[in-house]
Amino acid sequence: MSSLNQEWESFKTPPAKDVQPVPKVGEKAPVHPNLILPSDKPTVIVFLRHCGCPFAEKAFKNLTTLSTHHKDVHFVAVSHSSPEATERWVVQVGGNWEVEVVVDFERELYARWGLGISNTWHAVGPLTLWRTLQLGKAEGIWNRPTESGNRWQTGGAFAVTKDGDVAWAKVAASADDLPDLDAALASLGVQVRPKPPPEPRTDGFL
Repeated sequence: MSSLNQEWESFKTPPAKDVQPVPKVGEKAPVHPNLILPSDKPTVIVFLRHCGCPFAEKAFKNLTTLSTHHKDVHFVAVSHSSPEATERWVVQVGGNWEVEVVVDFERELYARWGLGISNTWHAVGPLTLWRTLQLGKAEGIWNRPTESGNRWQTGGAFAVTKDGDVAWAKVAASADDLPDLDAALASLGVQVRPKPPPEPRTDGFL
């Protein structure tokens, strides 16, 4: 499939899912065989919009930075792009470090955690486009080719205690709405100090 066709495919509305309510703070985290949470440490989960989205890249880099400094927390990134496209993207953006990368190609996990499909204003609204430009200018993070996945998937992030209780939840209000991962860690009782980002590496996650 050509690059142009791949980009066109990413704009198509994906099949509908049975999207469950977003889990609330204090509730048990959703259970699914594709996402097994450890019982000996808390977890921070980031659901990415799609591989290629600059805001997904920024969120993922924030997650990898924290993962290298908080070994007592389990970090997970969920992608709905294909395994092959996800692995290539992870290498391009600097590696997964201590983050577990879970591929949810059918978007079952997204639906289980209450993350459905967005609209045009959410994905490509004027403010989002302006913030895309600002992110690129400030940090050199621009759109990458979208090999797989779609642009309408809503992203989000959650913090879960080692007992399986949701301690913090954030559903993105727009494509550029990055999760406050420091707040996620704070909800788990973890103190966050400013840390430099890890150096990029080229190994895949598979």
